Amino acid sequence: MELKDFIKGFAFQFDETDESEIKADTLFRELEEWSSLIGMGVMNDIRKKYGVQLSLSDFKSASTVSELFELVKSKI
Repeated sequence: MELKDFIKGFAFQFDETDESEIKADTLFRELEEWSSLIGMGVMNDIRKKYGVQLSLSDFKSASTVSELFELVKSKI
């Protein structure tokens, strides 16, 4: 599991936000397009790609894309 691939999959959930705007240190909840629906899509994508079912509290504990990546990595 590589951070760059994780970021690419994360960015895929966004329709209007350019992939180049999403980096490891991006505070993803501050993105203009962020919504709970996108959050659910991200969680579902993580479950499908990595076999990790995040709880809502786990998901809320991550602020940046890299924090989310590290959380997922720790649960694999």
